[in-house]
Amino acid sequence: MTQSRCRLDLQVSNQPPSMHSFLRKLGTQVVTFLAIVSILFIGAGSNTAQAAGVNSLFPSSDSNNFVTAVVERVEGAVVQVNVSRAMGGDIPAALRPFLGRPQGRSPQSVLRGIGSGFVISSANSMGQIITNAHVVDNADMVTVSFQDGRILEGKVLGKDLVTDVAVIEVQGDNLPAVSVGDSDKVRQGQWAIAIGNPLGLQETVTVGVISGTERSSADIGVPDKRVGFLQTDAAINPGNSGGPLLNAQGEVIGVNTAIIRGTQGLGFAIPINTVQSVARQLIATGTVQHPYIGVQMVALTPQVKQFVNQAPNSKIRVEEDNGILVVQVGKGTPAAKAGLRAGDVISEVNQQPMNKVNILQRLVDQVGVNGQLDVTVKRDDRLVALKISPEQLPMAEAQ
Repeated sequence: MTQSRCRLDLQVSNQPPSMHSFLRKLGTQVVTFLAIVSILFIGAGSNTAQAAGVNSLFPSSDSNNFVTAVVERVEGAVVQVNVSRAMGGDIPAALRPFLGRPQGRSPQSVLRGIGSGFVISSANSMGQIITNAHVVDNADMVTVSFQDGRILEGKVLGKDLVTDVAVIEVQGDNLPAVSVGDSDKVRQGQWAIAIGNPLGLQETVTVGVISGTERSSADIGVPDKRVGFLQTDAAINPGNSGGPLLNAQGEVIGVNTAIIRGTQGLGFAIPINTVQSVARQLIATGTVQHPYIGVQMVALTPQVKQFVNQAPNSKIRVEEDNGILVVQVGKGTPAAKAGLRAGDVISEVNQQPMNKVNILQRLVDQVGVNGQLDVTVKRDDRLVALKISPEQLPMAEAQ
């Protein structure tokens, strides 16, 4: 996994190269600034916080701590997902980091890879397994390896590349399933336990904390996923994709999906509440509805304002210090039809103040396809009221 597998938003891809370059530079500058701030605060406080909690959180015996209890509770439900895909030539370099330990080009020209997953439900000799969409995307064959030695053939019920969630079904008796937590209740500083198969090392356990919540794709510098990610410093590596992120009670709170290459302690997981919503649709219909309005945007801060106004090729001039800056509006999109323009600053949506992109995205999801958003924007020192009706995200964008 790298940040290239973790992209988000209400965004469209048909942007001019110059604007794409500008947006990418803008995102890089903002992420770099935030990263520097995070390093300063985390480096100063993490050791003290951990030391203060040692006596109360850890039993006296290292062989019987809460991490061991969590692992023993869930390890039977955590699986290794094995995929194979016939290749017409050499394995594309872009695919190699994401599938655990690809075997390269064999005489049969088959790409083999591994990921992780977990059984979320089991009944009537059937089990449904959650993993990442990028793990099983374009796979010709999927098998699932269990801790007890069983290897079962898997059927992909559906995958959603917009959220990077997939559901696999297997047939087998007495399949253990995980307990599911509530990711809306997750808070910074809570324990986080990741279990998976990094680089093919089965049932690897790493421990950290929840470093942040509601990280948008803009926060982590990627453009096409629609998820408010959980951030953790529990080590996540290639092959962890699709494995569970658990709380101290052994409940799944997220699905490990991405890291930012070249960094340490920056891992991201899809919140389990999002996963469950997507999984229900995949199980029922094989597809997922994604309402969209078709804009690229960034939350305004004084730093973003300064960067935009000083960018040599920018045609946007920002006077506001907060709100959501519209950077690009796709042609023919719901936002374009409603009259939204690049350079507008969104101040309110449905009478709610807007300062975060993920909150706006959540409102788009809530009103759904053909719903209505009452949007107030600041344009040329005046307020403009617009009505935007989200539409179904086109398949080309969803892919």
